[in-house]
Amino acid sequence: MGCHRFYQIANTNPKEDPAPELEVETAVEKEHQIILFNDDVNTFQHVIETLVQVCEHTFEQAEQCAYIVHYSGKCAVKTGRLEDLIPRCSLLLDAGLSAEVV
Repeated sequence: MGCHRFYQIANTNPKEDPAPELEVETAVEKEHQIILFNDDVNTFQHVIETLVQVCEHTFEQAEQCAYIVHYSGKCAVKTGRLEDLIPRCSLLLDAGLSAEVV
């Protein structure tokens, strides 16, 4: 009795090209951030209330950002499209906070 081995040969035809790979270009819009900076003027309460109003933070988010700013010197408080962030940053500045869009 013999042992038979069966091998499966891939069914490829060298004359057939595989489906060409398509290069897809996507427009990736760079996200920007509002950076809030620490100062010695504004109270925690004012910063928190302003972030809730201007950046649509929850109280907890605004409070965390206020502490990060206090201890680290700065914090990214909002990320998004430039068209959305510039008016928000202006409102933060109008409220006496120190902020910039990057």
